[in-house]
Amino acid sequence: MATHLKRGATAEETEAAAANVRDTVTGILAKIGNEGDAAVRHYSETFDKYSPKSFRLSEAEIQACVDSLDEQTVTDIKFAQTQIRKFAEAQKASMQDIEIETIPGVRLGHKNIPIENVGCYIPGGRYPMVASAHMSVLTARVAGCKRVIACTPPTNGEAHPATIAAMHFAGADEIYILGGVQAVAAMALGTETIAPVDMLVGPGNAYVAEAKRQLYGRVGIDLLAGPTEILVIADDTADGEMVATDLLGQAEHGPTSPAVLLTTSQRVADETVVEIERQLGILATADVAGAAWRNHGEIILCENDAEMLREADALASEHVEVLTENPRWWLDNMTNYGALFLGKETNVAYGDKVIGTNHTLPTSKAARYTGGLWVGKFIKTCTYQTCTEDASRIIGEYGSRLCAIENFAGHQEQCDLRVRRYGNA
Repeated sequence: MATHLKRGATAEETEAAAANVRDTVTGILAKIGNEGDAAVRHYSETFDKYSPKSFRLSEAEIQACVDSLDEQTVTDIKFAQTQIRKFAEAQKASMQDIEIETIPGVRLGHKNIPIENVGCYIPGGRYPMVASAHMSVLTARVAGCKRVIACTPPTNGEAHPATIAAMHFAGADEIYILGGVQAVAAMALGTETIAPVDMLVGPGNAYVAEAKRQLYGRVGIDLLAGPTEILVIADDTADGEMVATDLLGQAEHGPTSPAVLLTTSQRVADETVVEIERQLGILATADVAGAAWRNHGEIILCENDAEMLREADALASEHVEVLTENPRWWLDNMTNYGALFLGKETNVAYGDKVIGTNHTLPTSKAARYTGGLWVGKFIKTCTYQTCTEDASRIIGEYGSRLCAIENFAGHQEQCDLRVRRYGNA
């Protein structure tokens, strides 16, 4: 039976914090919906101390950001975007339009149609999330979306040059220095100066996630991304230094980020605890990572791989690192995860920044029913149908009787009309 050597925060504690967030977001959305640009400016001044003449960057301002970067930074951004573009293009190629004949004269099909207007939120604040520009803007572009706009908060009262460059290289049509709830609200609801979008994508803090939740339905969203999660699955072939490094490497995202070790080895569990304490003494982001580990870190000791598999699928974590003797066994058998990182040679940071898979992934056990952001999220698969006259008569006869079972007289008449019209064909 699995034994919890260390537990994180309870569901009740997490829910109490979420209630305040919900109320705050509701008020902000209502004000922006009613007052437009004036409310957006008010909240930007209030939360970010930022109130430029225009939140949208001009072409000259974008180019100035690009020009301020050293050559290596530009090369690195473009390398990462090349990897992400390659994988997104391969994914898109797997999505085929189809048309089949089910019975003589009946043809059914589907078309894959890109969403026209997409708004991408690129988080900032303590960490300017340059990579999020690749994951959202670039992927939407590969999907074929006609208009892709992007918002990111100011960093120390200014545009963050590397983030702006990444947005620009990825293909953003409009770039706004605007953060938080006011950014996603402006994109979703539209204002006097920002035309509304059809879909919102991108991670953010608890307030951004809640805003997306409340706006869903008015616009589409990719998913509800909560605090970043990592699950490390380790057997006795793993070592505490690597486990601790990878746990803390994700815990630094924020003080509420869960970091969980699932292991069959008491030695690995013990080494990890010692290593975490050692590394927190030297890690530059120890204030955040340490709080996350103390309040949301877990260690679960299991008897065997089968028990670890059950626990892992129940956790349905966002990022799952597999540090075991046979990593691909987990690929064959695990079903609930945002992304798998198989073997000691890879890690979550690769996926977050450069390797090519998308880093916007399901959290809070949403991996039980959805994957992460990918090119297919920006594409609607829409069906169509066509019939010959003979086929319409045959389908109409079946349809008429089936509509009668459900007492849908109007539906039945749609069928009967075709039967009468084409019955002598």
